[in-house]
Amino acid sequence: MYAELTKSYFAENSLVKQYIESYNQFVATGMQQVIDSQKVIEPQIEEIVLKLGKIRVERPMITEADGSRRPLYPMEARMRDLSYTAPLFLEITLVVNGVEKKTEDVFVGALPVMVKSRSCYLSNKSRQELIELGEDPMDSGSYFIINGTEKALVTMEDLAPNRLLISRDREAGETSAKIFSTRLGFRGKCTVDRNADGRIGVSMPSYSKSLEIVLVLKALGLDKEEKIMEAFSDAPEIRNDVLINLEAVEAKNRRDALETIGRRAAPSQPVDYQVKRAELLLDHYLFPHIGVDIESRLAKAHFLCRMTERAVLVAYGKRGVEDKDHYANKRLKISGKLMEDLFKYAFQFLVKDICYQIERANVRGRKISMAVIVRPDALTDRMRYSMATGNWVGGHTGVSQPLDRYNFISSMSFLRRVTSPLAKKHPHHKARDLNGTHFGRLDPNETPEGPNCGLIKNLALMCEITTEGNEKEVETALKKLGVSLKA
Repeated sequence: MYAELTKSYFAENSLVKQYIESYNQFVATGMQQVIDSQKVIEPQIEEIVLKLGKIRVERPMITEADGSRRPLYPMEARMRDLSYTAPLFLEITLVVNGVEKKTEDVFVGALPVMVKSRSCYLSNKSRQELIELGEDPMDSGSYFIINGTEKALVTMEDLAPNRLLISRDREAGETSAKIFSTRLGFRGKCTVDRNADGRIGVSMPSYSKSLEIVLVLKALGLDKEEKIMEAFSDAPEIRNDVLINLEAVEAKNRRDALETIGRRAAPSQPVDYQVKRAELLLDHYLFPHIGVDIESRLAKAHFLCRMTERAVLVAYGKRGVEDKDHYANKRLKISGKLMEDLFKYAFQFLVKDICYQIERANVRGRKISMAVIVRPDALTDRMRYSMATGNWVGGHTGVSQPLDRYNFISSMSFLRRVTSPLAKKHPHHKARDLNGTHFGRLDPNETPEGPNCGLIKNLALMCEITTEGNEKEVETALKKLGVSLKA
């Protein structure tokens, strides 16, 4: 029975299906999201702006020495030590004094193409067609060809973003609630710490010191003590800690709180600048995943109250600490997400290069032409370097590795490998142990011996990785059900 079910499952599903689907999603929507987050390029020239439009990917092409262009197939890329890449074209509109002059479809670089993805010529080919193209009809795809070498992106294991994790240091009597707040590629750790005396502090990126929680709540809009008490639950432990922290802050209203934070963040500066600096810290660096606008401040205040409640309840022993090794607190970055991170990094260099080139052309009095200003190598070289060496965004190494072709099973095993970012030199006993939540997700037996034991794992045979959904749809559904914030 089990054998029949397995046979039926693999008749319709590939072992590498999720990687190809993830890459297809990156090409279809991921790249455009990166472009949309940039929207415009503003060089240091008055009244000149470049608006960015749609990006599109063509099929892999090769330009020969005589200038002729023709399709490039995977087998030719392997045999001639070429990179299997497709040209990228981006709509760029030149705006002068608020008037759109012209829109050009500009070649901005070359994108590495995953074999058997929608952008690949081998997609949806029959067995006979694959044989005629010199390909193995049993080959699963889901790898890249860089300089003639087959490269696979190894799945990266990471802590889940935008998820609360509570930890406790029994010896020091300190409890902390932390969250890796992630928004449009920015990732920052926001922490709520409670010491043994019940004092609670808030820390965020771009400001190293801890701020009193009542000070932050007042700066976010809960400017009266009654509002702060209403924002917390009625548990006696929580109310006791809140009262202790209310006594420690002298700021009477929101303006006083902002000035106090501004004095610490930007000492010896004018008061107005200090207030703006404090608002910038709270808007852009405190829980950016909730929002970076003024309307999000109240939501951030209530979220901060929930974090504090969790930390206080753990400190009093009313709740247990979070298990970081529980797989609900983990996320797997597969090919599409890894390529999106790399594209975002390379695109930032392209934007800087375009600014430099357009400023130089303006100083020399030359006519601004997109074909001359945009240098495709700025994006192509960085993507190709990371794919060739495995050095990835965020300091990760070994993300892109040569595909193991020892035999068919070793190739499949290699493509379904999962690696942990933890250093192999340290013990990390709990991280290496087999967790109950690995059941059905990870193979308990397939892990190397030695220093990498437990850090390099493999997906279970029928494990599938889902892609992230649209948060806006969930938020809209919750609002329809009447979920809202108290003013």
